[in-house]
Amino acid sequence: MNRIDKAAAFRSMLESPRLEFICEAHNGLSAKIVEEAGFKGIWASGLAISAQLGVRDNNEASWTQVLDVIEFMADASSLPIMLDGDTGYGNFNNVQRLVRKLEQRDIAAVCLEDKIFPKANSFIDGNRQPLADIDEFCGKIKAGKDAQFNDNFSIVARVEAFIAGWGLGEALRRAEAYHAAGSDAILIHSALRTPDEILAFKDAWGERCPVVIVPTTYYATPSEVFREHGIALVIWANPTLRASVRAMQQTARALFTSESLVAVEDSIAPVREIFRLQGAAALQEAEDRYLPKARHAPGAVVLAAARGAELGELTAKLPKTMLRIGNQPLLGHIVATFNALGINRIHVVRGYCKKAINLPGLHYVDNDRYADSGEIYSLALALACVDADTPLIVCYGDVLFKKYIVELLRDVDVPVAVAVDTNWQESVNRHRKADYARCSLPYSRSAYNREVHLLEIDPQLTADEIHGEWMGFMKISVSSLPEVRAITEQILQRDRHAKLPALLHELILRGQPVRALYTTGNWLDIDSVEDLVYAGGF
Repeated sequence: MNRIDKAAAFRSMLESPRLEFICEAHNGLSAKIVEEAGFKGIWASGLAISAQLGVRDNNEASWTQVLDVIEFMADASSLPIMLDGDTGYGNFNNVQRLVRKLEQRDIAAVCLEDKIFPKANSFIDGNRQPLADIDEFCGKIKAGKDAQFNDNFSIVARVEAFIAGWGLGEALRRAEAYHAAGSDAILIHSALRTPDEILAFKDAWGERCPVVIVPTTYYATPSEVFREHGIALVIWANPTLRASVRAMQQTARALFTSESLVAVEDSIAPVREIFRLQGAAALQEAEDRYLPKARHAPGAVVLAAARGAELGELTAKLPKTMLRIGNQPLLGHIVATFNALGINRIHVVRGYCKKAINLPGLHYVDNDRYADSGEIYSLALALACVDADTPLIVCYGDVLFKKYIVELLRDVDVPVAVAVDTNWQESVNRHRKADYARCSLPYSRSAYNREVHLLEIDPQLTADEIHGEWMGFMKISVSSLPEVRAITEQILQRDRHAKLPALLHELILRGQPVRALYTTGNWLDIDSVEDLVYAGGF
């Protein structure tokens, strides 16, 4: 990639036959804004940089702190930058070091003013401010020119004779000496409301070298006047800072008074504009190019439309998933386990007493036919709402589980997978219904390194046929989502009350491999008051 010579670009503006303009910026963001506005150069204002740091324009910000700011500006913008270098932050030695450091940061030019260090702003009792000795200031200019590496780097000498009340003769005497010392342009400054002093200087100065002006006080003068008198460069010295201060004051007052963002939201930049100016899109492109491809965290669907009538009066006014276990509802534990694995986009299908299911941060899908439908119906409603490009983990809303189970499903890269508990005898001992699984291989050490597939799910399997209990957890890959959607619709045409095992059965019949992931325990199905009591110590 070819690097732009910013110093050469600035020098061409000084020597242009046209009147050129540069605008103040005081940080990386404002530098970007100035460039996007169409300007060809930036004035790194000492006043504005000091103000945004919250200090006075009296060299209270050290020169190294100023360097830090303009380095960010140079990185944020491709425009040439001229630093308002005050008096050079010391003697000739400081100026030489400053020039070298500016060139290292790709700054195009520096403006030095002929006042005493530490400087004071020209518009605060300017006529009481002493000027530098001419010979001493010429020494700074010579030292800076000797130190520069790029021949195009510019040193602009700022003459403060008018500000100090010394008149045209002194202004010309100083300008001539600074030009002879090697300055690349003269910035002539005035505090008058009219450009009379500036124009008188330019008429007397002629074309000996480019003349730069800062019409902060005589801002009403048409730019055509400056063109007619052969001014080379106009600096808009502090308007972006002043505009931002006014906007921030108004916004802060409105927020304090109204105690609401509504009062200001329509009049401030949207957050996405800040991201754009920061170059967030470029970072995303770079991440795609340079970072290893991250596996997208799956989404989750929690089927929680049923009441849980087996729990009697406990669910008379509250669905099972909202019964408290410890310090939060059962659903809260489910969500927390998903969140612990980075799974944050969770759809919960609710039905019975749906308004009671109101945990924050979840996406709710309402099954208003919960009393006359089954699990497949609820799943179909959820599948219509989830992202098509995100894998999905489905589970029931009445289970407690350790995150290890979800990790197994999250990390496997297959079309469809289910979790199978090898400790299936526990369900028999507790005399509860269970969806028993028969698989292509029984649980054993050899099964760790081989793919095990689900062959059948049936509560009526014999003990010799059972390899485990399906735990109600299913992983559906992105590629399988369309097929699963189609199958659920076909099943519902036959039976609106169908349960999830019917979906797995149909996938197996169609020859779709369903991966079985063996685990042992680490979960609890809440089917009874006894389970609820046991859950407190899970």
